Amino acid sequence: MANRTVKDANSVKGTNPQYLVEKITRSRIYESKYWKEQCFALSAELLVDKAMELRYIGGVFGGNVKPSPFLCLILKMLQIQPEKDIVIEFIKNDDFKYVRCLGAMYLRLIGESVEIYKYLEPLYNDYRKIRFQNNNGGYELTHIDEFIDQLLHEERVCSIILPRIQKRYILEEAEKLELRVSALEEDLEVMESSSDEEEEIIKDSRGRSPDRYRDRDRSRRSPSPRYRRSRSRSPYRSRRRRDSPHRRRRSRSRERRRSRSPERRHRDREHTDKHRSHRHTDDDDRRKSHKTKRSRHERDHKHESKREKKNESDEIAEANALRASLGLPPLK
Repeated sequence: MANRTVKDANSVKGTNPQYLVEKITRSRIYESKYWKEQCFALSAELLVDKAMELRYIGGVFGGNVKPSPFLCLILKMLQIQPEKDIVIEFIKNDDFKYVRCLGAMYLRLIGESVEIYKYLEPLYNDYRKIRFQNNNGGYELTHIDEFIDQLLHEERVCSIILPRIQKRYILEEAEKLELRVSALEEDLEVMESSSDEEEEIIKDSRGRSPDRYRDRDRSRRSPSPRYRRSRSRSPYRSRRRRDSPHRRRRSRSRERRRSRSPERRHRDREHTDKHRSHRHTDDDDRRKSHKTKRSRHERDHKHESKREKKNESDEIAEANALRASLGLPPLK
């Protein structure tokens, strides 16, 4: 008795409203703990409190095919069949997003095509996040507008096969629905108008369209790497470099060194040692001369500073004598 539909319920799509849920899923819901404890003797007024306690949406999950609370409440609404005004208030509720999803899902199951488009399409502007329980029992993040798009375009949502509805363009041709205007169209029109104004300003200021300038700049650019001439060296050039006279000269000098006698090598080493010692002595002499020049320059600078100080003291003494004759205090 507890699982039967109410007596005065109207048939939906020519059948019992509960039959919109498949028999296997329906039997799993009847056996679930949530249905027996929370949905027993539930009226339309108490259904609102249960809907406000929802924290996620979903269908069946796990290997035992357990139903989610969201799916149990959907079946309960099909069983008691609340008034359409209550369902519309569920959809228009902005405070509780899962209550809105519950009302949208129920209206999609029992409503007519015109009503579904009329009340569900405005929810495309709701971008709030909601939790969705997948078939494995895990949770995923989605949005209300994505959930509404699934209800309007997919065949199966939350483990329930949705009834077919008419296509929107057919209802528009029959003048039952008006053309849908997206909320982004106004922003796109504003952006297009602003871009057109900028192009007109550029044309007026330069006297030419920006496309001509783009073409002119494009002609000045260097060619792409694909069309550049390859600069790979030919084997003839590399052979010429290998056989250059400089390399030949170096190889000949090495051969001569190897062919020399030990005495000649010893003499060459002595010569190089003498040359190095001579070079070191020249470097030492240069350093010494540099030091002497530097010391002379420092001495001359000291003498000049002493002379300047003496001249300044003489000038101060003369100025003090003049100030004393005039009866003024001396300078410090």
